[in-house]
Amino acid sequence: MEPFIGDPDLVGTLAPALQHVTVACLLLGSASGTPEQLAALQGTRLDMLLERMLDTTVRAVVYERSGTVPDEILAGGAERVRHACERSLIPFVLLDADPSDHGHWPLLAAAAVQRALLDRAPAPGAPG
Repeated sequence: MEPFIGDPDLVGTLAPALQHVTVACLLLGSASGTPEQLAALQGTRLDMLLERMLDTTVRAVVYERSGTVPDEILAGGAERVRHACERSLIPFVLLDADPSDHGHWPLLAAAAVQRALLDRAPAPGAPG
C-alpha cells in the first residue's frame, strides 16, 4: 500500500493515483482554508472526485467525518459520499475517529478500511 498526497483543489490531478486502488480514503476532516474553500472541498469538489473515482477500480470509500472542519460541513460531505456510493452500489464507511488522537486514530482508520473491504454493498444510512 502506497499513500498518495494530492491536491483535492485539482481533482483531475488525482485520477492517476486511483489506478489499481480498491479502497479510497478521503481524509479531509482536518483540511484547512477559508469557510468558503472548506465548503467547496466538501461539496462540489467532493462530488467531482466521487464521480471520477467511482468510474475506476475503487470498490469502497472511507470518508473522515471528524476533525477540525466544522461539523455541518463534514455532515454535508458524508451525505454526498453516502448518496454517491449508494447510487453506484459501492460500500462506504464513515470514519468518526478524532484525528488528534494519534494513539487510536490509526487503529480506527485501519479498522474502517477493513470494514469497507468486507462490506458487499452499503447499507442505507451506513454508520461510521
